[in-house]
Amino acid sequence: MKVITDKLLSYSAYSHEVEVPLEQIDIADWLFNLPEAEYQRCCAPDHVSCGATFTDDGRRMSINVEKIGTGLVIQHYVAEAATPTYCRMNSISDVFTPTGARTQVNVIWELIAEAAGEGRIRYTNRVTCHPTDAFMDFIAVNGQSFEEAAAARQAAGGDHNHRETPLFAESIARKARARAAQLPEVLTEA
Repeated sequence: MKVITDKLLSYSAYSHEVEVPLEQIDIADWLFNLPEAEYQRCCAPDHVSCGATFTDDGRRMSINVEKIGTGLVIQHYVAEAATPTYCRMNSISDVFTPTGARTQVNVIWELIAEAAGEGRIRYTNRVTCHPTDAFMDFIAVNGQSFEEAAAARQAAGGDHNHRETPLFAESIARKARARAAQLPEVLTEA
């Protein structure tokens, strides 16, 4: 599978501020321990399911199943970076059309937390999508230009990201607050 990195299928980045100190945030822990029901709440009805696993060589993976526009997308995100304040996930994602046809795209998902002052963080959800050679073949067979496909993906992906970003930020903050509330108990037990 060849990724065509000199072509951009879509790009979106949205931010949302939440009241939680940066030191309490752990995006990697949130991502790889995200309960399915919480994932579904973060962009209903688009989010279908999620899970965490590993590649054969031991790298962490997040598997997400969601609807983006009219396509059902199964994302196989492999962690290229996974820290408390930054995760960079890379996926060759399977896309199923309403007619059942299948193709693949390359999706890079970046989850970023930055201090926003006064005990707040700014969470940014950045999604970059590149076509694969399979995608280029798929649109050619279906009589669609790259420009048409990119416009459709940009509209659908941007809408989806715009809706999920604040919900992801709030979920990350809730997990951070819950962990911080348990911390004094852990220290007293030690």
